[in-house]
Amino acid sequence: MNKLFDLSGRVAVVTGGNRGLGKEIALGLASAGANVVVIARKIEEEVLSDLEKHGVKAMGIDFDVLNFHQYDELLEQITEEMGKVDILVNNAGVQKRHNAVDFPKEDWDFVMDVNSSATFYLCQTFGKHMLENGYGKIVNLASLLSFQGGFRVPAYAASKGAVMQYTKALSNEWAQKGVNVNAVAPGYMNTEMNTALIEDEVRSRQILERIPAGRWGMGTDMQGAIIFLASAASDYVHGITIPVDGGWLGR
Repeated sequence: MNKLFDLSGRVAVVTGGNRGLGKEIALGLASAGANVVVIARKIEEEVLSDLEKHGVKAMGIDFDVLNFHQYDELLEQITEEMGKVDILVNNAGVQKRHNAVDFPKEDWDFVMDVNSSATFYLCQTFGKHMLENGYGKIVNLASLLSFQGGFRVPAYAASKGAVMQYTKALSNEWAQKGVNVNAVAPGYMNTEMNTALIEDEVRSRQILERIPAGRWGMGTDMQGAIIFLASAASDYVHGITIPVDGGWLGR
């Protein structure tokens, strides 16, 4: 059974892998045997050393995902060092909160560019490489707001709705060519992105009351679903979005 989830010899790329969910996702992939490339605007050496403790090769690249025109060079840099890319986890994301009637276009464009456009074009760039190799696993980070609207976060909801939809679209084109495209939808996670909610006593209580598991999610809660979608265990799984939400959507 362990062979189904064994990632030994695979090369995984994790965007936004320097902290929060991304760091835990990267560590989870490393624990399953994958060599890991972490992409973030600023890489902390401690992250790479933590990855290497699992006996794998780790690489860090300082890179802003909004540099769309540099994606080909990014892929080339990774393949020159690691030889190939088998797994892509599009984790990088941002949040902006405003009342809908006051939502600035600058913030709307920023959220859509990082969360939706960058994720799509990274899928496109790395997907082409995977299609040429006849193998690949792409895991996009969706959200509970791929399913729901939320409050004061219309751009985030729109961006994550798009992620879930084009995950399906890409899977339809690539499933017969050896590339799996799926998504994971984190629930309410104890990360920097949700600091405002956690510190809001009333809103935090309301959220906890809705979660059957009775707690906020942790980064380590993401690892199982990611490893599943990155491994042979999911070879016949295409175009789905797995909620990791403590039961929120089932409530």
